[in-house]
Amino acid sequence: MAKRVVLAYSGGLDTSVAVRWMIENLGVEVVCLSADVGQEGTLAGNRDKALGAGAIAYEELDLRAVFADEYIAPVIKANALYEDKYPLVSALSRPLIAAAQVDVARAYGADGVAHGCTGKGNDQVRFEVSYMALAPDLEQLAPVRNWGFSREDSIDYAARHNIPVGATKEKLYSIDDNLWGRAIECGEMEDPWAEPPPGVWQMTQATATQRTEFVLGFERGVPVSIDGESLALHLLVARLNDLVGSYGWGRLDMVENRRVGIKSRETYEAPGALAILAAHADLESITLERDLQREKIRLQHRYAELIYDGLWFSPLKEALDAFVDSSQEHVTGEVRLALEPNRCWVVGRRAERSLYDYGLATYDAADRFRHSDSEGFVRIWGLGVQTWSGIQGPGAP
Repeated sequence: MAKRVVLAYSGGLDTSVAVRWMIENLGVEVVCLSADVGQEGTLAGNRDKALGAGAIAYEELDLRAVFADEYIAPVIKANALYEDKYPLVSALSRPLIAAAQVDVARAYGADGVAHGCTGKGNDQVRFEVSYMALAPDLEQLAPVRNWGFSREDSIDYAARHNIPVGATKEKLYSIDDNLWGRAIECGEMEDPWAEPPPGVWQMTQATATQRTEFVLGFERGVPVSIDGESLALHLLVARLNDLVGSYGWGRLDMVENRRVGIKSRETYEAPGALAILAAHADLESITLERDLQREKIRLQHRYAELIYDGLWFSPLKEALDAFVDSSQEHVTGEVRLALEPNRCWVVGRRAERSLYDYGLATYDAADRFRHSDSEGFVRIWGLGVQTWSGIQGPGAP
């Protein structure tokens, strides 16, 4: 049994109770790790809460730049959307936090790692498979999955042990947010027929009313500037969250297939992420050769599934990263996007090494396409179908 454990600590009810519960029931020392991955104001007071619950130490890491450069950037280059919709908001932060836990465990001489996930969601898989890949020698603890507490039980436990959590029994929604977006579930939204209530939206509250445009610059598939201003990726994403979200755009309402075998109604806000992914895919339309683009589209679904299923640290993910990186060699250029209330769309794209050739595409006097070549091409292209039709198909005697 582990003697010292590093807990991924959000500062919420479950992880705060988990500190004391593991000390009392498992006899372990607890080191709490809070990671700043761009969430809104959730780390304030975490140190006092963790130490107040009985942790022997508290670590807080600003991982926003690492999150953007090493986790968000690969997803942008891959155009990764789970089930063609979800930009992997929570799925992206879990392997990063798990890796940070392993580093802290080594620094503190810990022999275990723990998380505060339930037994019904995807995050338990993402944390634990990451632990298994990075540090198979560390014991894994999942107190929330095993203790059998209801929310009310956890609040009562916190009160009995003077654990400062600030939670109430009236909370309706489960919310997880980071730089890449915000996930909201539970409450009345567990009925897939019910419309999400207006109060659940935070990042996409419409305040802007006038149409505007902005230009997103890319280098080798990664966004690097807005309207010509160079920005670090984590700052660029944050700025787009504010800009695009102010137009009320970037909401998702979907029923997704969880890794644990159930369908779950999920709502997300990801204004910056969805705008960047739309722009990147559009830039690829003029910079990727046809067969490369088609194969990349085919593989990007598998890439998203791997991340969603907790396999960030896996041989297949590593191999797909190599393919994606190679495909981005010439994905450098600019995409112009327009914004109106509840709408964001691409209105222009350009690249120095664009494969769009005006002389081949135009129908005006500048046309350089050799139309006469098409007759033989079409004849050969259709020869197989013509042969089939005459022997086995509609043209057969």
